[in-house]
Amino acid sequence: MARRYEITLMLLLYIIGIRVYILLIRIFSLFNPKAKQFISGRKNVYTQIAQRINPNEKHVWFHFASLGEFEQGRPVLEKLKKLYPAKKIVVTFFSPSGYEIRKNYALADVFYLPIDTQKNADRFIESINPEMAIFTKYEFWHFYFKALKDRGIPLYVISGIFRENQAFFKWYGGFYRNILKAVTYFFVQNQESEKLLKSNGLNNVAVSGDTRFDRVYENAQTPKHLPLIEQFIAGHPTLICGSTWPEDEKLLAALPAKYPDWKFIVAPHEIHTSHIESIEKQFPVGSLRFSVFSAQLEANNAQISDLKSQILIIDNIGMLSALYQYGKVAYIGGGFGAGIHNTLEAAAFGLPVIFGPKYDKFQEAKDLIAIGAAKSISSAAELTNAFNGFADNKNAAEAAKKYVTDKKGATDQIISVITK
Repeated sequence: MARRYEITLMLLLYIIGIRVYILLIRIFSLFNPKAKQFISGRKNVYTQIAQRINPNEKHVWFHFASLGEFEQGRPVLEKLKKLYPAKKIVVTFFSPSGYEIRKNYALADVFYLPIDTQKNADRFIESINPEMAIFTKYEFWHFYFKALKDRGIPLYVISGIFRENQAFFKWYGGFYRNILKAVTYFFVQNQESEKLLKSNGLNNVAVSGDTRFDRVYENAQTPKHLPLIEQFIAGHPTLICGSTWPEDEKLLAALPAKYPDWKFIVAPHEIHTSHIESIEKQFPVGSLRFSVFSAQLEANNAQISDLKSQILIIDNIGMLSALYQYGKVAYIGGGFGAGIHNTLEAAAFGLPVIFGPKYDKFQEAKDLIAIGAAKSISSAAELTNAFNGFADNKNAAEAAKKYVTDKKGATDQIISVITK
């Protein structure tokens, strides 16, 4: 009786939390572009679904929190589509950053996920008629999971990762564990996750690894050719600075003067005007925006000084995964904030990686450090030392590449189960 009361109370708090979250997003949407997209993108979602989806046909539903999770789960989606080209696929995103970049993805109909309410869950699932649902890594929505379970629709979590400090495994976590009970099968990244789930009676789990390894390996085999980048680097060794934030850029700003023979390509996580301008101030000498460089070359108006610029600032989204093919060392941003961004894209091309101190939640970062293919830094001096150590380190480069190659294979294991 007490447990049922606890779960009912947590459900009430969950519903209140969802409503408060939406209220806050609406307030932020008055002055924040992303929040505005979050609200406006969902305004006509059911109209969009009705125009593009036949509810009498079965669909495979893939849900991703954002762009990173899309790239992580993409190998499974594309392998499934390759094996069964007639299958119709629906992709949903929670965040604008994922939806806006992949809304025209050729292999699926792409929508925002309506907010998790019972009404939305019932209506959405009836609208897309899924034969199965596949969620990548994160996002456990009570009403959507319950609606799938009530209808007997298989629900898979791929590349899942769980930690002891999550609410699922706390004394008060009965409500959250009930959400997990709706999952048909968990494909997790490591044994710790498997152990946590099994210790709570969830035995429908296998350690398959991380599908990101398949994605980055595939990307490294067939990268997009970027001739403008080749013109910029002109044979110089290059440091690729991926998904950087202001804290990263402050440290990186000291490197070009110390290494005049190197080129530096900075691809910031945020490309709004004020951030690009702040990067230009950090690198006042020899910096150039990619958009300007591209326009000048197209108009045959590039100056010699532009071609000799040492720093190229990428002011667009979507190039980063292909940029690493032109680098010798990579710096990955985010380590002075919530956590580092994707290190595997760089490692797949054989680039040793450098990042800030907040990497504890990322097993691949720990692994790369352990094999000598990565270093964590907390200061400009440490950055210089790490850069010196990797500037001409073939062993580190080979170790990074081998690490990715050895870890691929999760996609095939997942496909073999979900297509039985």
